[in-house]
Amino acid sequence: MAKKSVIARSKKKPKFSTRAVNRCFRCGRGKGYMRDFDLCRICFRELANEGMIPGIKKSSW
Repeated sequence: MAKKSVIARSKKKPKFSTRAVNRCFRCGRGKGYMRDFDLCRICFRELANEGMIPGIKKSSW
């Protein structure tokens, strides 16, 4: 989980648009971010396994 100060800093409007950082809305993680779901890969996997994300299921073949 990211520090509260890092999360608060990322929510502020940056001086330049290229400095904007996408972060997971659940844990604040900045790396492994999936833009379609606004989640990091870890939170995505947890929610997908619980069936909380509509249309996503664990694949098996």
